[in-house]
Amino acid sequence: MDYTQSFAISAIGMNIERTRVDVAALNLANANTVQGVGGTSYQPLRVLAEARMPGGTLAGGDAGAFGALVGQGLESADVVPLTAPTVRIVPTNIAPRLVYEPGHPLADERGFVAYAGVDTATEMVSMMSATRAYEANVSAMNTTRALALRALDIGSGA
Repeated sequence: MDYTQSFAISAIGMNIERTRVDVAALNLANANTVQGVGGTSYQPLRVLAEARMPGGTLAGGDAGAFGALVGQGLESADVVPLTAPTVRIVPTNIAPRLVYEPGHPLADERGFVAYAGVDTATEMVSMMSATRAYEANVSAMNTTRALALRALDIGSGA
């Protein structure tokens, strides 16, 4: 594995974590939106990142595939091509949060207003987790960069 693969792995990780932060921010921005006139409301979203095996199959669905990769060891790591994980943004299908506000213009006949089913605590934890993972990827990239620069220094005879 050369340095460019390490940079690519870190970049993929940063892209995934940035997507998680974006989705959490979108969910938080819509936490207090009310169901529209047509009965549609905002559905909270989730990011699903799935690892792919070199053959294109999902890693999570086959526990034996991971064992096979471990069995190949580090020596064959150069042979196994890098496959970027698949990132999907999916709705969570959570029921809207009903709040009793009989004076609200969008209240139903019972006096309830349907807000988006966003759990702000969950979104904040997700955002903090994504931020920490992003920082870990930046740290890995900086470490790789430092190693590459040090190798160049050694190679130049300095």
